[in-house]
Amino acid sequence: MLEYSLGHQKAIDMVTQRRKVDLRKLELTDCDWEISEQLWDVLKILKDTTLFFSRSTPNLATVIPAMDLINERLTMYSRSKKYLPSICAAVRLAKLTLNRYYQMTDKSDVYCIAMVLHLRHKLSYFKMAHWEEEWIETAETLVRTEFNCSYLELEIIDNNTLMDAGPTVDNSQTVRSV
Repeated sequence: MLEYSLGHQKAIDMVTQRRKVDLRKLELTDCDWEISEQLWDVLKILKDTTLFFSRSTPNLATVIPAMDLINERLTMYSRSKKYLPSICAAVRLAKLTLNRYYQMTDKSDVYCIAMVLHLRHKLSYFKMAHWEEEWIETAETLVRTEFNCSYLELEIIDNNTLMDAGPTVDNSQTVRSV
């Protein structure tokens, strides 16, 4: 919607300036247009991420890197002198929401396990993202514990069938904040 409005700014201005149509009260000021442009710029990363996860190929191992990218961009936007103070304040609120999502992933072992088991990521992603060494060790321990509890004791009945060893253990760790 913002993209469309910005692309049709002249037409919108012309329509709202017509007195007969009584749309003058809806006319956007130069400041309104500036806010619209800045919002479009800031919201683009969220739109792109939404479209990415709406495709048929997203997987859990891409969630945390996507959140890290969003966090990086939002941090940049919140500190930029290019944006109005109101936009920077809105971006800081968005970062608070993102941190709540980070906390939700921290409470679910599945995200961490998916990252460690992903062929491209393994533990190197956490190191590259400058996670604390304690968190990296926790991630590795989490995967090993899940394997030991869920798969190590499985008996192979034949080449295609495994016998269940029992329930998995919840290894939820402390919450990591960004």
